[in-house]
Amino acid sequence: MHILSLMSAFFFPAMLPYMASGKKFRWCTLSEAEQRKCSHLARTLQSVLPSNNPFSRVSCVRAHNTQDCMIKIKGNKADAVSLDAGDVYTAIRNYDLAVVAKEQHAEGSCVFSVAVARRGDLNIRNLRGTRSCHSGARWTSGWNIPMGFLLSKNLLYWDEEEPLAKVVSGYFNASCIPGIGVSYPSLCELCQGYKSYVREKNQFCETSSNEPFFASDGAFRCLKSRAGDVAFLDHLSIMSATDSELEQFELLCPDGSTASLKSYKSCNLGQGPSKAVVTRGHMQRITKRFLTLIQNLFGRDGKHKSRLSLFTSETFGGQNLLFHDSTRGLQVLEDDVEVTGILGLDYVALLKGLGHEGISLDQSVIRWCCISSAELRKCEDWALRVRTDPLVCVQATSLSGCIEMIKGNEADAVSLDATHAYIAASCGLQPAAVEYWGEHSDCLTDPHQLLHRMSERGFPGLYALAVTKKNMKAVSLLDLVGRRSCHGNKYSPAGWLLLSRYTVRAPGNQTWDCDINTAYENYFWKGCMPGGEQGLCKVCVGWKEGGRVNGRCAANHDERYYGNMGALRCLVGDPDSRSYGDVAFLEHHSVEDNIANLESSGWAQGFSTSDFELLCPDGERVPLTDWSHCNLGVIPPNVVMTRPLIATKIYDFLIKSQEYLRQGDDSSFQLFKSFQAYGEGDLLFKDSTSCLLPVGHSGLQDILGESFIELADSVFGCTKAAILDFCNSDICADMTN
Repeated sequence: MHILSLMSAFFFPAMLPYMASGKKFRWCTLSEAEQRKCSHLARTLQSVLPSNNPFSRVSCVRAHNTQDCMIKIKGNKADAVSLDAGDVYTAIRNYDLAVVAKEQHAEGSCVFSVAVARRGDLNIRNLRGTRSCHSGARWTSGWNIPMGFLLSKNLLYWDEEEPLAKVVSGYFNASCIPGIGVSYPSLCELCQGYKSYVREKNQFCETSSNEPFFASDGAFRCLKSRAGDVAFLDHLSIMSATDSELEQFELLCPDGSTASLKSYKSCNLGQGPSKAVVTRGHMQRITKRFLTLIQNLFGRDGKHKSRLSLFTSETFGGQNLLFHDSTRGLQVLEDDVEVTGILGLDYVALLKGLGHEGISLDQSVIRWCCISSAELRKCEDWALRVRTDPLVCVQATSLSGCIEMIKGNEADAVSLDATHAYIAASCGLQPAAVEYWGEHSDCLTDPHQLLHRMSERGFPGLYALAVTKKNMKAVSLLDLVGRRSCHGNKYSPAGWLLLSRYTVRAPGNQTWDCDINTAYENYFWKGCMPGGEQGLCKVCVGWKEGGRVNGRCAANHDERYYGNMGALRCLVGDPDSRSYGDVAFLEHHSVEDNIANLESSGWAQGFSTSDFELLCPDGERVPLTDWSHCNLGVIPPNVVMTRPLIATKIYDFLIKSQEYLRQGDDSSFQLFKSFQAYGEGDLLFKDSTSCLLPVGHSGLQDILGESFIELADSVFGCTKAAILDFCNSDICADMTN
C-alpha cells in the first residue's frame, strides 16, 4: 500500500474510454450538507482544471442512506463513497464493491472504540437497563467493537439462535442505533430524525446526516442532550472535546474503572479500521485517480487548499462531510488487496462472529487446533464422544500455526503452554479456560469456588528441569557451553524461556546476544530444539516412514524429539544409540512414567530413574526425584486461548465435555491422558491436567504470574518471532505504540 502522488503521464488516455461520452464522475452524498460540499467541490474542480480534463465535470448523487449509496454504486447510478468499515464489509460481501482508499488520521487508518458517559454515573459493567447512543448499526465503533466487547466479557449473552439486535434490545432500555431497522423499535426510540412512512422522506434512525444522532458526532450529541446515558463512538469525535465536555464526561474502561476523555489510548473497548472509499470493480483505477487529484489539489498540502479544504466541513453546515474532518490524507490502495488486508484479520473475524454473513456452519461447531497426526487422532476420538456442540478437528504444523489459524478464523481454540499463551495474547487472543494441575479431588468442587481459591493462592505449576545421564559426570548447569542440548520445542517454558536465565542470559555469560534464538545457537554445540534452526536441528531425528525421514525439527510430535517425551528420547539417543544430547530440558510431570515408556515403547532398553540426575542452579547434581529443590523455576499452567468473542462459548463447551466424559462409562478415552492410547504424551492437553477451570475476570497476567510475564516481556522485547511479526502486521496492531 502507498500514498499515490501526482497523476501519471498516461492518465488521460486511460480515462478516455470511460469519459468518451461525456459521463461525469459521480460521488454519492448522504445529506443536504454533504450535497452542498460535494457541489462546491465540483464547481471548484471545473474552475481549476482545463475543460478537457475528465474530472472537470463531477456530479453529486443524493442517496437516502449508506445502503442506498451501495445500491446506487452497484447499479451504475453513482461511482464512489466513503463508508464506515462496517459498511465497507457489507459493500464488499453483499454488493460486490471494491475498496480503493482508506482515510488516514493522526494515528493511522484505525480508530479506538470508546464508551462515554457523564461523570460518576456508570461503569462498563452496569450498563444493563441504561439508554444507549450508537454511531451506527454494524459500524466499527458504535456496534461491532462494543457488542464484541460485551459478549467477550459475558456482560451480554447471545446464543446465536436469535438476532443479536433482539438481545441488545433487551439489554438497553432504549437506544438510538441509526440503520438498525424497524424490527426492534426500542433500538431507534431515542433517535431524533424526521419520521415518515414514505421511505425516501424518512430520516428517523437512518444512516444519514439528516438523523441528528447519526455517526460518532451524533452519538456524542445524543449523550450531551441527555437523551442517552452512554454513547459508543470513535475516539476522533472526542479528540477536540471542550474544557466543559472534559469536565462533564468520562470514558468507561474495560476493567470497570473510568478515565478522562483524553485517555482513549489506554481506556477503550478495542480498535478497528476507520472509513474507506468504495467503488465498482471496473471503476477502481478511475476512482483512485480522482482521489489522487482532489487530494493533490485540496488536501492539507493541496495546491488549491485556499479555495476548498477537502477535510473541513464547518463552512457547509455539518461535520465529517464526504470524509472525516480529522483525515490527514487518503491512502490509495494497491489492486486486488484481500479484505483482511484492508480491514484486518481481527476485525473480519469479529464481523463473522457477530453474524455479518449470517450464521454459518463454522459458528455452529467448535474447531479445535491440532499440531500432529497423533493429536488429530485423539481429537477425532474426542469428537466422536462429545454430546455438546459439534467438534471439528483442524490441523496446523505448530502451536504458532494454531495461533495464526485462530486469529484468522480458521480454527477456534487450542491449549497452549505459558510462553505460547503469552504470544497468543500479544496477537489479540483471550484465555477461555485454564488447565488445573492440582489434585483430582479438587475438581469435584464448584469450578468457580476453586478458581477463587487459586486466585488467592496461585495456580499449581510444574517445575522446569535440566536432566542428564548419571554417567555423564562432567556435565554441569554452570558450564553447558558447547554441549549437545535437547529442548521440548522452541518457545517452551522449560527448554527455552526459563532456561535462558541460567544459560544465555546468566550473569557474566560471554556469548550473550539480545536475540536468545541466536544466543542459543552460539551457546550450544548442537542439539534438537523443534522449531529451531541450524545447529539446534542437527540432533533431531524426525519421523521415519518408508525408509525416509520426515518432519525433522518440526515443532510437533512428528519430530520424535518433540515435547517432554521427545527431550528424554533425545537424551538417551535414537534406537540405534545415535543422535543424542548431553542434557535435556523438560518438565517434572510424568518424567518417571516417560522413563518407563522408553522401554515399553521399544525406544530404548534398560533405563530406570536411577540412571538420570538433575542439574541444579548452584552447580550440584542430585537424584531425579529431588526436583522440588533442584529446578529452573515454576512453569505456569497451560491456557486454552481463543478469539475474545467466543471465549465463553469455548469454556461452556469444555466444561460440558469434561463433565460428560467424567460421567461416561467409556474408559478407553481420557481427555487428559494420551501415551497409552496414542504413543505420545501431552496431546491436546497436559497429561498432568486434572480438570479445566474458568478464567472468570482473571487476565493472563493473573494466570501466568508477574515474574513470568516480566521475563517474557524482556526476552521478546528483542527476540525475533515470526508469529509476532505476523500478528503485528495486522492493520491496527501498532496504534497504541
